[in-house]
Amino acid sequence: MKDILIDDFQYTAQELLVRNKSILDLLTKYQDSNSRVNRAIIKSVTQCGCLTISAHKQEIPEDASFDEMKSSADTHVEGTLCENCRDAIERDMGRNMFYLASLCNAMDLNLYDIILKENDRIRMLGKYNLR
Repeated sequence: MKDILIDDFQYTAQELLVRNKSILDLLTKYQDSNSRVNRAIIKSVTQCGCLTISAHKQEIPEDASFDEMKSSADTHVEGTLCENCRDAIERDMGRNMFYLASLCNAMDLNLYDIILKENDRIRMLGKYNLR
């Protein structure tokens, strides 16, 4: 079922993309949509205030196990997104996914296959695939 949803999204993106079919246009639109996601997240902190970011150096003991490393790392995000910020971020992330799907279409790649391959890679490498 999930593969149908992703394939349908990619097909719909292909059907609706008319003006910006050039790979150059797609690359710049994808980059622009990514910066809009970043901006929406930042606005939730600086303008709305529903989130706060309390960033500091991650303190992970030298001899920590993998599970201890996972539990001691922090996102630095505090608070909960309000409805307005959630809507804005979801909308911008959706637009970003639209242009990702469009890039896949332009290069004859299947987004679902890419997700499957990456999932296999990260599962196979497990904790040795730390990012």
